[in-house]
Amino acid sequence: MTSKKSATPKNKSGKSKTDKSKTGSGKADRSGAEEPRSDRAAIPAARRPEPPARPDPVEVAVSPAIGAGDRARLLDGTHHAPHSVLGAHPVGGEVAFRAFRPYAQAVTVLSGDLRAELHDDGAGFFSGLLPLTDVPAYRLLVTYDGTVHETEDAYRFLPTLGELDLHLIGEGRHEQLWRALGAHVTTHQGVTGTRFAVWAPNALGVRVAGTFNFWDAGGFPMRSLGSSGVWELFVPGVGEGELYKFEITRPDGSRTLRADPLARRTEVPPATSSVVHASHHEWGDAEWLARRADTPVEQAPFSVYEVHLPSWRPGLTYRQLAEQLPAYVTEMGFTHVELMPVAEHPFGGSWGYQVTGFYAPTARLGTPDDFKYLVDRLHQAGVGVLMDWVPAHFPRDAWALAEFDGRPLYEHHDPMRAAHPDWGTLEFDFGRREVRNFLVANAVYWCEEFHIDGLRVDAVASMLYLDYSREPGQWTPNEHGGRENLDAVAFLQEMNATVYRRCPGVVTIAEESTAWDGVTRPTHHRGPSGFGGLGFGLKWNMGWMHDSLQYMSHEPVHRSYHHGEMTFSMVYAYSENYVLPISHDEVVHGKRSLVSKMPGDWWQQRANLRAYLGFMWAHPGKQLLFMGQEFAQGAEWSEAHGPDWWLLDPAYGAEADHRGVRDLVRDLNAVYRATPALWQRDTDPAGFRWITGDAAEDNVFAFLRHDAEGNPLLAVSHLAPVVRHDYRIGVPEDVPAWVEVLNSDAGRYGGSDVANPDAVKPEPQAWHGQPASIRLTLPPLATVWLRPA
Repeated sequence: MTSKKSATPKNKSGKSKTDKSKTGSGKADRSGAEEPRSDRAAIPAARRPEPPARPDPVEVAVSPAIGAGDRARLLDGTHHAPHSVLGAHPVGGEVAFRAFRPYAQAVTVLSGDLRAELHDDGAGFFSGLLPLTDVPAYRLLVTYDGTVHETEDAYRFLPTLGELDLHLIGEGRHEQLWRALGAHVTTHQGVTGTRFAVWAPNALGVRVAGTFNFWDAGGFPMRSLGSSGVWELFVPGVGEGELYKFEITRPDGSRTLRADPLARRTEVPPATSSVVHASHHEWGDAEWLARRADTPVEQAPFSVYEVHLPSWRPGLTYRQLAEQLPAYVTEMGFTHVELMPVAEHPFGGSWGYQVTGFYAPTARLGTPDDFKYLVDRLHQAGVGVLMDWVPAHFPRDAWALAEFDGRPLYEHHDPMRAAHPDWGTLEFDFGRREVRNFLVANAVYWCEEFHIDGLRVDAVASMLYLDYSREPGQWTPNEHGGRENLDAVAFLQEMNATVYRRCPGVVTIAEESTAWDGVTRPTHHRGPSGFGGLGFGLKWNMGWMHDSLQYMSHEPVHRSYHHGEMTFSMVYAYSENYVLPISHDEVVHGKRSLVSKMPGDWWQQRANLRAYLGFMWAHPGKQLLFMGQEFAQGAEWSEAHGPDWWLLDPAYGAEADHRGVRDLVRDLNAVYRATPALWQRDTDPAGFRWITGDAAEDNVFAFLRHDAEGNPLLAVSHLAPVVRHDYRIGVPEDVPAWVEVLNSDAGRYGGSDVANPDAVKPEPQAWHGQPASIRLTLPPLATVWLRPA
């Protein structure tokens, strides 16, 4: 059977309709870039040349329509191989063309001078058999009610993913997974468009929906790439800024519309669509990256300012933050900033710790390139960038990862293992290689694509223990009968080993609140527990934080009974590579701000705080301070309004109050960075020596720090509200004189200005186990640092 039809659709004037795809309309896309227009549209009408004459339509032999089974699966969204029936295929010495275009009135094949209208098979299916020996390059002219589109046929293209990508994905070893999955603007077989790929092994079918097809996924089924579980489709003409999601047909036949797990850009919450993205940022931090790995982090100064970007200065974008944050951090002398989670999250009140877009910086503050700009500017200012990373769990939002393809996929298949008991979220299945790959590649992604210098891994303890926050009967022991999550151990080891191998100079930091052995031990070194080390570079010292704050909360008259809370940390100080954290967790949910934890009146509270910070900066380990605490903010932190910057306004009379504490923190950092004794041997017991750790009745702690050449710094903390004159402190005999280099009681910090203004010479009187001693005036509630004159 044959049919003769005109192959050229007409508009009401009788002229041929000009076809334009959505991306060729000449309108600006969401990125602000001008989309291409046809040359004809740019020529004034009076001077436009007449279009060439259309060739006569050819006779089209109607090919056998798509079989009933394939037809039903395409309509139901359950077809695994749409390219095998759609597109152009040699058939018996001719070429069969088949298209599935729901709501189309006509479909015409265009190839050179050839124009052939396909037969309408009903329900959006069109087909035709043309007398061609080979499959030509062709386009489709699709007529809808009131409009005509000329477009490439998505089903004439070969897969965009190769065998190596699929093999690595199947093995769980694709270390740049984001380059294979997700949405990528690319040129494929000479045509520009976007490649979509998603892992959904349990799906009966996957289709892609977005602004480019008016959110109707019917005509955009993806193909399954074998046993990999990956579905792929190259859509010509789709460019940057288009919104999209994946429509997944679950094993029970129901459908769900899901955001892309590897989307590199998202809509601004509460909207949930993924956004096609291509980066155009040109980095300017080559010098920073080149020297980043020169010194191991445990032997380098490392003073961290923790920041919640949305509330540091509320209302600022990434680019506006880039104009203010580097200058402030540099002025304060911190070596690094640590950003609370920046990966996309639907609920701002989670502070970023319930992530749905693991590969996308939150759109609340700008685009991914805007975030790169912020990191770049920090690096150019000499500031390292750490970020909180949350691989322990994810929320249950129905448009995100939970039961992504209709069955537990990213979460554990055992409901008891999947449900996180504390946060109402789901735990990742660390034993599934593809899930482990998703997370390991994500860690690499932030370091390679965004030049992040370190990952602080959240909630490590909740990952390591099967019985974490669970009662008996709510968890199942591991294969050895123990409570350790062996899958999580293997994941953390692989993540750390991969990041350190691929990204020189990057540090990983564990928020681990238990006594797990070997958190910062290399993965190939086994400890007494039989496990290899987890491979982190640093670990938060939660014990020091808890004990020291507990001591400081007591009235000075009671502190002698709690003296060991300040000294116990040195019993285990060298078991791991530690960071001393005063983080956001300590100044929220009724815990009060740091200064408000201190006893006494307002003067004493500030004096206690200053003395505590001096003790902290001298103690072995790196330092971390949360924003607002550097100027003694009195209120708890709120993500709604951020730090109380008005407290620093001179009109408030802040010079002696909040500005004094801020100036102390700035000077602590300045002296710290200039004094290798305070950081060079943080993980070496030879770098520390107690002078007196048992002066409980006096509330005094004194110790020496030494650098690699043996140069000392003497730190004395006096945590009683009295002045002690001629207080004798033992010192080495080889230092001719000591001078104050920092005194937290200085008047410019808001203190009483009790000091040792002159050099203090040792006396040949042995004291505190030292061959000589000095007599100091100890200010009230203060820490004093001295160094050789």
